[in-house]
Amino acid sequence: MEKFVLLMVMFATCWATPQDLTGKVFVFPKQTNTDHVKLLTSKKQFNSVTVCFRFLTDLSREYGLFSLATPSFTNDFLLFKPNSDAMRMHALDAHTDFLSLQYPPNTWHSMCGAWRSDNGLAQLWMDGKPSIKRFIKRGPIRGAPITILGQEQDSYGGTFDVNQSFLGMISQLHMWDYALSHGEIKRYMDNANFTPGNVFNWRALEFEITGDIFVEDMSEVM
Repeated sequence: MEKFVLLMVMFATCWATPQDLTGKVFVFPKQTNTDHVKLLTSKKQFNSVTVCFRFLTDLSREYGLFSLATPSFTNDFLLFKPNSDAMRMHALDAHTDFLSLQYPPNTWHSMCGAWRSDNGLAQLWMDGKPSIKRFIKRGPIRGAPITILGQEQDSYGGTFDVNQSFLGMISQLHMWDYALSHGEIKRYMDNANFTPGNVFNWRALEFEITGDIFVEDMSEVM
């Protein structure tokens, strides 16, 4: 029993106190159905969601980027790259695809996804350019969230598909429980002075790492 507990402690690395990751990146170096980053928050209801982050990959297949599940819905809020020039956004297990996007490989991309529960409208910003607005579904997200980077949850907290795992790097992730203004999104995209996320804040992030995922200096991967 003691050996099993020790093994689990070694496998999952937990930062229970907020960490300032300014100038850092998460490195996802291999295809797997286990390795992931779990983001921690005490919030249990979201009337709107805005998620912004920067990522780099050389993948051409589908992969999950940001996966938030609750006991009610596996895909309560999900950003997923399908096998096309699109980005798929899920809310409350419904989804829509934002089309005709460009993803040059081995290039840093800045992305923000926003969804409002009152009218069900969603919008995506890719490298500073806004998409059209699309309808997904109305209604708030309720319940204790499990939020995963690097994998797409097919059950609450697990059932990962190796062929949907993310390989690459993610940095500067923030999440807000409201729809960010276009001005704030532009400031994020421009790496200017913006309001940090009140759900997940890259400058004060609580997270757990499972498997071979690394935190490295941005200067070492640019």
